[in-house]
Parts: sequence; structure tokens; C-alpha cells
Amino acid sequence: MNRFLLLTASLVMAGPAWAADIPLSLIQTIPLPGVDGKLDHLAVDSKGERLFVANKPNNTLDIIDLKTGKLVKQIADQGKISGVAYSADLGMIYAGNGAGTCNGFTGADYKLAFSTKAPGADNVHYNSDNKLVYVGCDEAMMVLDAKTGTVKTSIPLPGSIHGFKIDQKAGKIYIVLTKPSILGVIDMAKNEVTDKFPLTLSDAGSPIAHDEANGLLFVGCPKKSMVVVFETKSGKELTGVEIPAGIDDIHYDAKLKRIYASCGDGALCVIEKKNDKYEVIAKLETPKASRTCMFAGGKLYLGVPKSKDTDGPEIRVYEAK
Repeated sequence: MNRFLLLTASLVMAGPAWAADIPLSLIQTIPLPGVDGKLDHLAVDSKGERLFVANKPNNTLDIIDLKTGKLVKQIADQGKISGVAYSADLGMIYAGNGAGTCNGFTGADYKLAFSTKAPGADNVHYNSDNKLVYVGCDEAMMVLDAKTGTVKTSIPLPGSIHGFKIDQKAGKIYIVLTKPSILGVIDMAKNEVTDKFPLTLSDAGSPIAHDEANGLLFVGCPKKSMVVVFETKSGKELTGVEIPAGIDDIHYDAKLKRIYASCGDGALCVIEKKNDKYEVIAKLETPKASRTCMFAGGKLYLGVPKSKDTDGPEIRVYEAK
């Protein structure tokens, strides 16, 4: 049986309207060297056709050539690497390491440009407008100069930060916090939290996606398994969509107006809005603990951990249909 048929057979349909079209089609599998454990975040260099992978159990930053589908570099000694970001304009790669650093590497030759102390570093995002790197560090958001790694400021937060999204146009950062469970808003000009909105439809949030055109945020909640939809202007919860357990990443496809959610319980969910109601239109079966993904250029990249049948972890590439 070929890969397409296997994918079709593993698809669980959710909704009577779903039949002929597969919203995500598996087109490539890329093996990686590594050990047991869950991969973490990914980033894409669209122009250079490279994928950057936080190979957390291996403590390496992995660079994949997407043209050939092969690993070209593993940067070692990235302790508990979690977050990865890429700046196309500066040609830099950033790695947030849970062991306590945010490292910057030159994209041309992968040399270390800086290493900045960042206790509990997790998610990392780059803002091209102000040439700054934002690093989530438990109850603080560290702001670094993207070229030198110099700490510009550290923004105290009213809880532990998980996912966050930068809205360049609005000059805001939307942050998902736990203890308490809230959606916070950072004003990038003031470098402070200016709004806090309670998360009540579920117990705790983690990843976040942004529909800029319609002013919506999608927060994934891994424990009480749900995607909660927020309105950005009011901070109001609009609705919640039940999904499989263990969501760790979520992305919005602005072209096809879909939400993709990778769930560690073994599913890749596709959500659409139909008649003013959000619905799971498809669930693609995935190996357990395949939690993190990245969506860019019409393709979704899923991190799959090593299993007893594989020599290491792998990246599965899906094309949006």
C-alpha cells in the first residue's frame, strides 16, 4: 500500500460534509539522527528552503535542506532546546534553550554569534520591525538585540508564559499565561502588559495562532482539550472547539482559512468555520507524542519522535489542499 493510501486509511472523518478532499496530504518524510524523546519547535527559512528543528532530546539545533530533504547540520550543546526563530532580513537563527540561554547563529555558516543568559528560555520570536528577539522565560519576557544578543529589557509577567504571537501591525504581543490562566497583551512600545483577559472555557492554554485579517486569536488548551477563539479588540472568548488531547502547536492558514492543531494524543486536526461555527473537519492519525508543527508556504511540518521502528525522529511534511 502506498503512502497516499495509508494516509487516507488513517484519516478519521469528523463531519458529514467531509468526503472527497483531504485537507492535508503527506508528501515527504525526512529522517533525523536522535534519541528517544519529544521534538520541540520548528522554524522555516522560506527563501532558502531550510527547516530549523529544536531536537530537544538530542540537545541539538538541526538544519534541514528542504530541496533535498536531508539534514545538513546538527549544532550540538543546545541544552534543552525548545524555541527556534529565523530572521530572513538579518540571516540569523535563534535558539531558546531551557538550560538557560538564548543563542544566535549566523545563517550562512551556522557560527555562534552570541549566547545570552535567559533562565528557562522556551518560545522565541523575531520582530523585523524593531530588529528585536522576544524570548519567553517563565514569568518574564526577555527582549534582545537581534544582532548582538544584548538584553534590551525584561518584561515581568503575571504568570508563566507559554505560547505568544507578535502582531507587528498593532504593535502588540499576545501571550498565553498559566497560573492564572489568562490571555495577556504586551504593548511593545511601553514594554509592559497592558491587558489581561481570563480564559474560562478551558483550564489552561499553551500554543496560540492569529487571524490578523479578522482580529481573532486561537488558543490551544492541552488538558481540557479545546481550541478557544478570542476576539483581539475586546479580549472576549467567542467559542471553543473540542479536539484530541495534548495540543502543543497551532497555526492559522490565512489562504484557506483553516486552523491546524498538532495533538500529542495522536492526531493532526484541521478546523474550519462553517455557518458561524468552528468545526473539526478532519483528524489525521499521527504517532503518539507528535506534538509540534510549523506551517509556512502552504506546507505543514510535523515533528515526530523516535519510535521502536525508526532509527531516530523524523519530520513529516504535509501539503495543504
